[in-house]
Amino acid sequence: MKIIICGAGQVGWQIARHLSGERNDVTVIDLNADLVRKATEMLDVQGVAGFASHPDVLDRAGANDADLIIAATHSDEVNMVTCQIAHSVFQVPRKIGRLRSAAYLEAIYSDLYTTDHLPIDVVISPEREVAAAVISRLESPSTFDAEDFMGGRARLLGIDLADDCPALNTPLRQLTDLFPTLRARIVALRRAGRLAVARAGDELNAGDQVYLFCHHEDAARALEIFGKPGQPVRRVVLIGGGNIGQVVAEQLDRGPARIDARIIERDRARAEAAADALSRTIVLHGDGLSPEMLAEAEIDRADAVVTLTDDDKTNILAALRARQNGARMVISLINDPSLVPLIQPMEIDAYINPRATTVSTILRHIRHGRVRDVYAIGDAEAEVIEAQVLATSSVAGKTLREIAFPAGAMVGMVMKRDHVVPPHGDLRLEEGDVICIFSLSRDVPRVEELLQVAINYF
Repeated sequence: MKIIICGAGQVGWQIARHLSGERNDVTVIDLNADLVRKATEMLDVQGVAGFASHPDVLDRAGANDADLIIAATHSDEVNMVTCQIAHSVFQVPRKIGRLRSAAYLEAIYSDLYTTDHLPIDVVISPEREVAAAVISRLESPSTFDAEDFMGGRARLLGIDLADDCPALNTPLRQLTDLFPTLRARIVALRRAGRLAVARAGDELNAGDQVYLFCHHEDAARALEIFGKPGQPVRRVVLIGGGNIGQVVAEQLDRGPARIDARIIERDRARAEAAADALSRTIVLHGDGLSPEMLAEAEIDRADAVVTLTDDDKTNILAALRARQNGARMVISLINDPSLVPLIQPMEIDAYINPRATTVSTILRHIRHGRVRDVYAIGDAEAEVIEAQVLATSSVAGKTLREIAFPAGAMVGMVMKRDHVVPPHGDLRLEEGDVICIFSLSRDVPRVEELLQVAINYF
């Protein structure tokens, strides 16, 4: 598949890293020649320096025979024009554009993104994707990661194991015997910073992080077993009232649960804009690092504090200050992956990586067809792939025991018709079944070969 990625920033870099590693023909365009040079030296990609929206630059990048263009520059307008030029001049069949401004995303303007107007096949909004991730974390407050699959029937939960976890020092194979009715399976384990697929003989230690697939009805019970009893979130304080903070507050406003939400925003103009846009949320103008402002927001009564400013270090410091002032749970927005190892020692409960969230969304739309969902784990360390079993697939008609999955992959959950069941060796996959697979990044191409998605889309 020939792909052009416009923008070599954090999102563009990670998309190029994923897709070039899967034997796609990838070309990166960016105005910054240094970023282009870095991409070509460190990744298996070609590079072109210049304005992504200029026809001659797209021509040099090979737009004449490109299958897909991803416009992910920092400018909404450049992304829109790039998609238009790709369609009108080069007839690129599929175009994905990243748009950040809420003004372009209003539902009343949705007809704008059609072939007759602005031909963008998929519009990606990082703010909305990050807001959805924040809401997901608030719905599973005792996890550091959470994502729904199979239409909400299955959940992936990331759990930190503390000293009081009842399941410590127990081989994973024994957990199945101890809890035979629990529809759950541990698929991955992170220890000493290294992520690996979980094996039946692995024992759990304090300080480990596990990724667990479970039936949505068994999520609360699974969390109790691992020492993380669920407590509903009723009071939330958001530090940062920019685009992401406002979208999170809007979703909390519209949600069925009566959540008391408050925003602390340092910039007066932003605070006033947020106050005008939100009906139920209380907006406070002030510094989220100020003890007096935190006291005014009643931080000691907050079930959760989410730090959403545009500065990672401010988010970390604000989370620590909120914790010191009595917040039960703190979640931070972290763009720089090098800061992630600091999170757990600082007792920050969870973090949201906007780059990984946006990458997951883009991959989901690239791998359309029988691949129904994709979720990126960590800093491009692994992926969860949800796919439908094809009649012609090499896995159809076989039991899980008979399928030669790569060493870095594990089945997390299977859905037969509308029934979600945990995997076991004798479970036979049939045409139409839906399967969720956790795979380390190096083994993703092999997983896709098994599912025969690569033949049609790569």
